[in-house]
Amino acid sequence: MYAPSEIEKTLVAPPGVAAIARGKSVSIALLGDEDENEVLAFLGQRPAHTFGIVGFIRNNGIVSPHNRGVFYGCRNANGELEGVALIGHFILFEARSNAAIEAFARTAQTHKKVHMLLGEQEKVQIFWRHYHKGGQNPRLYCREHLFERRQPMEANLDMPAMRLATREDLDLIVPVHARTAFEESGINPLDVDPQGFTDRCARRIEKGQTWVWIEDGTLIFKAEIIADTPEVVYLEGVDVNPDERGKGYGTRCVSHLCRQLLERTESISLLVNEKNARAGEFYRKVGFNLLGYYDTIFLESA
Repeated sequence: MYAPSEIEKTLVAPPGVAAIARGKSVSIALLGDEDENEVLAFLGQRPAHTFGIVGFIRNNGIVSPHNRGVFYGCRNANGELEGVALIGHFILFEARSNAAIEAFARTAQTHKKVHMLLGEQEKVQIFWRHYHKGGQNPRLYCREHLFERRQPMEANLDMPAMRLATREDLDLIVPVHARTAFEESGINPLDVDPQGFTDRCARRIEKGQTWVWIEDGTLIFKAEIIADTPEVVYLEGVDVNPDERGKGYGTRCVSHLCRQLLERTESISLLVNEKNARAGEFYRKVGFNLLGYYDTIFLESA
């Protein structure tokens, strides 16, 4: 855990950013479902880095309680999009100018129940410079590595019995997904929102986003598809049962899943905590390459 002063020392935007932002005219407004095509076209210009926002829109639409927040658009004086942000339980944003980042940061200060801020390292630093004095205090700060894989590995004849999860698997999946969330954020979602968390796990299963390998009632492997587009599939919650680790199951399962997914997408990506060196080494071993650096800031409840 990091004290606010330590995070503020870490997240320092380049000199002059605030002046540049204030000197450019932009406006912020809520987005609606009628804006979806324009927004997806904007986000589609950088698919490797907009997977989070795109995932919410493709799964739920722009206006939906399942987004657990609202979408804002930032436009320049000509009415052109310069940024898109989801602000609510999460803060996710894509911005093409410092002015748009500042505008989103000021808007986010009016939302008092944010759980997490996630974005590219440099952009989060700029965002934080404008957000922190009037926003929620930081609780936990993580540096993350964005890994990407574009080529499948050679087929392994010993294939794991992986499949899409069904509703009958929910009782096995919920505690495992809660454990991975706790390991990342320090908060067990089953302690703060057990029904909501269970419902969200069930919805992912119903939408065909959860892959599992289950043997004799034991969940050996799990992975969640958060975003699924022709350009990129983003994975989250990849987990091997702690009692089954060290047996090569992770390599087999991830390789098998990647082969399946790369038949319909150009790339597969995921984020790995910088402190988890073992996980980073694993993903390099199974064909992933480092694509970029991200910052995640978990915020204290207001």
